Amino acid sequence: MEITFYGHAVFRVVTPGGLKILIDPWISNPQAPREVDRGPYDFVLITHAHGDHLGEVLELARTAATEVVAIHEVQQYLMARGIPKATGMNIGGTYETRGIKITMVPALHSSSFPDGTYGGDACGFVIEMEDGRKLYHAGDTGLFAEMAFIGELYQPEVVCLPIGSHYVMNPREAAKACELLRPEVVIPMHYGTFPLLTGTPEALREELNLRGLSVLVKELAPGETFRYGE
Repeated sequence: MEITFYGHAVFRVVTPGGLKILIDPWISNPQAPREVDRGPYDFVLITHAHGDHLGEVLELARTAATEVVAIHEVQQYLMARGIPKATGMNIGGTYETRGIKITMVPALHSSSFPDGTYGGDACGFVIEMEDGRKLYHAGDTGLFAEMAFIGELYQPEVVCLPIGSHYVMNPREAAKACELLRPEVVIPMHYGTFPLLTGTPEALREELNLRGLSVLVKELAPGETFRYGE
């Protein structure tokens, strides 16, 4: 799988079969690189309704070439605003399509649209690629014990975890999440975008070392690509 970081919590994923997925499409975030792939994407996944994750979905999914996958309330909101192809899910469900599996898992966070409309529950996604490898994007979340179930049931090799603190987990909590999930690689996200988001990849490495965990911290600069499995 090919994973490109576009800043904040935005990732472009290309599956082994060539499907293009964009997760939390705030491609205008302050960290975003100058050159961003604007699609068309096969899928846009949205973890919750806050503007820094909903992003430019109305622009990027304006044709039926792109399918949005989100919790039911986000799906309904977007369809009412002209998105032609959106699939609603809920926590615990798995959507099998085009050779991949998308499982919606819990996240501990609030969710409302910029206009104040309720956005359903926040979530994360486990994406199983065509070759069986799995990526877990946790969305915005605090630490929760059920991450152990995500690790046990889905065994994601690569996880994208927020580390910024204040609105999400800090590095200490993210290290504990790695202990529960047991991935091979953790990609830090949702840090440094704003001054309040003070967590750092260096602090995450220190916390993992304190726990004796041999998890690779893959710190990606905005625009940088990580190819897992090469």
